[in-house]
Amino acid sequence: MADLKSKRLIVIKGLLFISIVFISAIGIVIYCPRIEVIALLLILIWAAARSYYFLFYVLEKYVDPKLKYTGLIDLIKNMRK
Repeated sequence: MADLKSKRLIVIKGLLFISIVFISAIGIVIYCPRIEVIALLLILIWAAARSYYFLFYVLEKYVDPKLKYTGLIDLIKNMRK
């Protein structure tokens, strides 16, 4: 599969991911509207965003600038070498 080059399509893809997050979160809250569930959902969203930042920015910028990968599977393959 070729890399996505269009800036417009990249932005649309990002907006679709954000839409999935919000629709899923709303669905969970509607299914189980308890404060504990909402708090856990917010923690999950925060932790997932921080994990993404760590995996795709911190590792490359601060740990090993030569570490280049396109996704989690690629990262695992590179770390096994």
